[in-house]
Amino acid sequence: MAVATSSVGGVVAGSNPLVYSAGAPYTIFLFQVIFVILLCHIVHVPLKRLQQPRVIAEVITGVLLGPSVMGHIPNFTKNCFPPDSLPGIVLFANIGIILFLFIIGLEVDITFIRKNLKVALTVGLINMAVPFALGCGIAKGIYDTYVEHTDQERPIKFTTYMVFIAVAMCITALPVLARILTELNLIGDRVGTIVLAAGITNDLTGWILLALVVILANASNGVNAVYILLLTLAWFLLLCYPIRLTLKFILRKFTNDLSTGEPSQFSMMLILVLVFISAFYTDVIGVHPIFGAFMAGVIIPRDNGYVIRITEKLEDLVHIVLIPLYFANAGLNVNLGLLNRGIDWAYTIGIILLAMVGKIFGGFVAAKFNKLLWRESLAVGALMSCKGIVEIVVLTTGLNAGIISQKVFSMFIVMALVTTFATTPMTLWIYPISYREKRDRFIKGEINWDGTPVDNKTDQSSLLNDQQANSLSQYTIKGLADYKINQFVLLLKRIDTLSYLMTFTKNFNDSDIKAIHLREFTSRTSHLLEASTGQYDENSEKVINDNEYTNSFSILSIIKAFSEMSGINCSARSILSTFKNHVLTINEQISEKSDFLITSIKLNQLTRESIDYSLYKKLFQECKSHFGLLLINDLSVGHVNNNLNYYDDETKASIIDTGDQLTGKFSSLKVINLILRHDNLLSSSDLLSLHLIFKLLSNDSNLSIINVYIQQASGSKSKANQFEQEITNLFKSKKDDIIVNISYIKEIRNIKEDIKRFHGGSSSNELFVISNNGSNSTYNEIAVGSSSTSIVTEAMFDYDVDQLFNLSTAEGFHVLVVQAAIN
Repeated sequence: MAVATSSVGGVVAGSNPLVYSAGAPYTIFLFQVIFVILLCHIVHVPLKRLQQPRVIAEVITGVLLGPSVMGHIPNFTKNCFPPDSLPGIVLFANIGIILFLFIIGLEVDITFIRKNLKVALTVGLINMAVPFALGCGIAKGIYDTYVEHTDQERPIKFTTYMVFIAVAMCITALPVLARILTELNLIGDRVGTIVLAAGITNDLTGWILLALVVILANASNGVNAVYILLLTLAWFLLLCYPIRLTLKFILRKFTNDLSTGEPSQFSMMLILVLVFISAFYTDVIGVHPIFGAFMAGVIIPRDNGYVIRITEKLEDLVHIVLIPLYFANAGLNVNLGLLNRGIDWAYTIGIILLAMVGKIFGGFVAAKFNKLLWRESLAVGALMSCKGIVEIVVLTTGLNAGIISQKVFSMFIVMALVTTFATTPMTLWIYPISYREKRDRFIKGEINWDGTPVDNKTDQSSLLNDQQANSLSQYTIKGLADYKINQFVLLLKRIDTLSYLMTFTKNFNDSDIKAIHLREFTSRTSHLLEASTGQYDENSEKVINDNEYTNSFSILSIIKAFSEMSGINCSARSILSTFKNHVLTINEQISEKSDFLITSIKLNQLTRESIDYSLYKKLFQECKSHFGLLLINDLSVGHVNNNLNYYDDETKASIIDTGDQLTGKFSSLKVINLILRHDNLLSSSDLLSLHLIFKLLSNDSNLSIINVYIQQASGSKSKANQFEQEITNLFKSKKDDIIVNISYIKEIRNIKEDIKRFHGGSSSNELFVISNNGSNSTYNEIAVGSSSTSIVTEAMFDYDVDQLFNLSTAEGFHVLVVQAAIN
């Protein structure tokens, strides 16, 4: 038979690409994939601003594609989603949900449950029991209304139906819940720890109950149900013991995966084959393939973040392509038009209310049993009411198994959307940041619950003395040699300026060093797994995962190696946080106001449009401790790798092996310049600047000259001569051969000319230190034609620092901008 020209020539020959062809089913399938993915992202744009998880957009996309919305457009379903093309979507959607359940299994940390066993069992089970009972109650009415009067050949038994409805009411979506915890910066809070442990227990119990329901629905009689249940249990035991132990033996004997935490291609092949075998087994015995995939995920070794690396290899394809297809397929079964009676919406509203009230009340009671405060307990209940993607999987499984009808499926989809959407705003209302800060101070014994200070004169006197000892406002220039920075916190974001920060760690060897690599948290499951590794123990102390440093970026390895060589006590960790929570996350790493947080960036990278600019501006405004921003001039820096998160082994080796590179060009720094704004008083930030320069002095350094520029105050009695002597004595007490030059400037507006006039030479590769006394400046200068004009805008620096910033770009020197903590 001759082949039609249109089938060979495509649209050029006049064929319609949206017409389904059994010989080329992929053509319309590719169109459907593109349509679904783009629509998901478009819907997610406004929802993201409301702090809603992506699953909300994906579910809504599915509903939009179904008969509820776009199905009313003439010929839309016929042309875009013809019935003959749906098997292709169903096939890929089910492969996606199998891999997704495998990833959920990877998220189940049995060790974490053991450490929080009491909380996991009490909150997890009580939180399920209350909505489960309410679900059993409303199931009778739903069954009588929507099942008994159907013409099914074998109507579903009420007991099976009741258990399914109850499971759908009590399930909690662990993946979505964990993302909400991270978005709200609760992943390390004790509320977050309880919710995470309870969520894992809830998920495990829910999947077991759902498997039981499917077994009962698929079994023709009670004996078959028992056989299926025994076969499922036997397979799980086989996976947990011989197969798991064999897998670990193979990975250790024939690969180096568990040591490096990086799965090889052979290991991924082995694991994926295991997933599909497990899914195939549970499907053929009459359960569902997703349960086999879930069980396979639970037994995968978690050594050195191994599950995180596996997730990274799978999650993009699963979450970007396959899961949206699953929701599109589910959405085609959602028909809100079927809810055309008052009783339908009455049951829908009843389902929503019972699901939320049951979860919130159950979580509240269980959390109070674990001695949480009232609002903390309510927050636990609100968070546990989250449904999300797991609920959709449960409902779709029930629909495909013939347990529920399309109308009941649609009712529960509405419930899943409402409960998931309400979780974030409800939690923020119940458990705001202000309440969490008050709670922390109350637990530490600093205040009473009404906000008044604790009435303990001895403790308050001791606390006052400690605060005064660490407060720069209590010091004079003479006493700065005795001032001690409690902890040096390095905020690492860029590899290209790392060596300069090392100089400061070398000179502050009497302080503890904490290096944190702050990274942007995304919706990736691998990020979620990593973010949840640091938790709290029973005493509310931070517990850092033993493998956290090993699995972190190489930038932390260099800091750690350098601190060990220098004999400095240093801790290093990588932290994931959403951008809006960056400052809050950083402040959580600060112990006291006497800590010093420092970070660095190249001058040419600090533009007002950059994310870093917004972050550093907020740090100047909200940082709990002293803060320093080191601006490195690109003119004095050699070629570096501009990749912010990774550099090759050759670059790493050169930094470690070469001493000069290890401590940066500050190791050969000969001149430091300090700018003081007043000659009659010194602010805490000025004193901090003096102290930092004092610490940089050492007998083995090349630093030989310190230039101090003091602005003369008009209309006040000057203390310039006194300052001159005290500053000179301070620096010479640390290094007697240091040369201290003190010059006076009259107008800060002429700082460019004054520095050039008094400096007497090139200032390239020198360091200028200046305090930022007004980080919320509203003055900015822009060029208009051949002249300049002033506009009102919010800037990071005050005018003086801005002038120095502009001068440094032309002269080639570095700038350290410091701001002392407000006492």
